[in-house]
Amino acid sequence: MGKLDGKVAIITGGGTGIGRGIADSFLGEGCTVVISGRRAEVLEKAKTELGAGGGTIMTVQSDVTNEDDVISLFKQTIDRFGRLDILVNNAGVGQSGPIEDTSFEDWQYIVSINLTGPFLCTREAFKIMKPQGGGRIINVGSISAKVPRFGSVGYASTKHAMTGLTKTAALEGREFGISCGQLNPGNTESELMIATRAREGADANPMIPVWTQGDAALYMATLPPEANVLEMTVIPIIQPFVGRG
Repeated sequence: MGKLDGKVAIITGGGTGIGRGIADSFLGEGCTVVISGRRAEVLEKAKTELGAGGGTIMTVQSDVTNEDDVISLFKQTIDRFGRLDILVNNAGVGQSGPIEDTSFEDWQYIVSINLTGPFLCTREAFKIMKPQGGGRIINVGSISAKVPRFGSVGYASTKHAMTGLTKTAALEGREFGISCGQLNPGNTESELMIATRAREGADANPMIPVWTQGDAALYMATLPPEANVLEMTVIPIIQPFVGRG
């Protein structure tokens, strides 16, 4: 018997990287998983590979910056499975460049994906979870929510803002049995981090595998409903995060 038997989860950005790692961990514990993303071919590839181990997985092509897409994602989930127990707001993009070289268009792009998207998904989840009697939301933040990298004004700002979204959702949800917590990954072997490593040099970013973040999210998801991990940070032990300054 799996720890998430009978549960239904939506994971945005679930076709690659940390989102896919979380989907894999959830499926291994009996969860029904809906993965969403903008690229249909990536989602279908992930569905084939993740589904090989058993479990129920559905894909929904969806852009989290598009309100209609987000509404459709949650409607399709409810239409097929009748409930939603877990939302993982994982979809996100990175950014590189000094403040003075960051265009308004680049700023809007990263804010729309990293912040507006999670807001829209959280709003739709609340509409389901409140009358349902509870649920759990896990926001994938970053250690950049604590300590920014140079040249990441958009990314760091949105990840700091994700913390505000997490705390507000936890506050507004607690009366209704809805918990919200934030997983802050350090350097992880995702497509986003591999691209960053390529820019900064092979020795600049020690990384840990995506399953470590998947298992961290699984721990958060399998707590009893009266408990919540408000914030969890999972980093390589040699990453220079603690003690900098």
